[in-house]
Amino acid sequence: MSIRDRRTVQAGVSLVELIVFIVIVSIAVAGVLVALDRSARNSADPLIIKQALAIAEAVLDEVELAPFTYCDPDDPNARTAAGTGSCTTTEPIVPTGGAAQGESRYSVPLFDNVADYNGFCMGTGCSPSVAGIRDITNTAIGGLNAYSASVAVAAAALGSIAAGSGDALRITVTVTGPANTVVVLSGYRTRYAPNAIP
Repeated sequence: MSIRDRRTVQAGVSLVELIVFIVIVSIAVAGVLVALDRSARNSADPLIIKQALAIAEAVLDEVELAPFTYCDPDDPNARTAAGTGSCTTTEPIVPTGGAAQGESRYSVPLFDNVADYNGFCMGTGCSPSVAGIRDITNTAIGGLNAYSASVAVAAAALGSIAAGSGDALRITVTVTGPANTVVVLSGYRTRYAPNAIP
């Protein structure tokens, strides 16, 4: 093969073709980056969601672990009462919230029944408005000032339990966090009596 023939065989990419290729790839990469940026801006921060979920789970656990008796838990017959007729002091069958009875999560007299948590709220936007999430001793938990939590308790039907019987309650905890993050958890608590105090 002569030198002239080798030059023909070794033909490569011209400068124009290389520039066109770079422009096309740049446009494609720019499009992907714009899509990723929009996706990241529109999605809530996973840490915020995880923190809101942890708060909701903790509050739901607290409410579900509260006594659920026919009598006020301070009543001497609370552990053995199989109905409201055995009580000297009863708890409302329809949840009214402990605040309506002068009870509180933080000061005596304390919430002492599941239904007492109905309407409970902590964080900004609640009444009284306090910043952030607080533990059971009313101590602010660091780093949670931008969150708020509220509880709703309502009579519910559950399996063979009729909604009007007052023997099953649906507990709904709503936590609101930064960037308009909202997490809602629900759970049920049934009355099993006697011995309904954990």
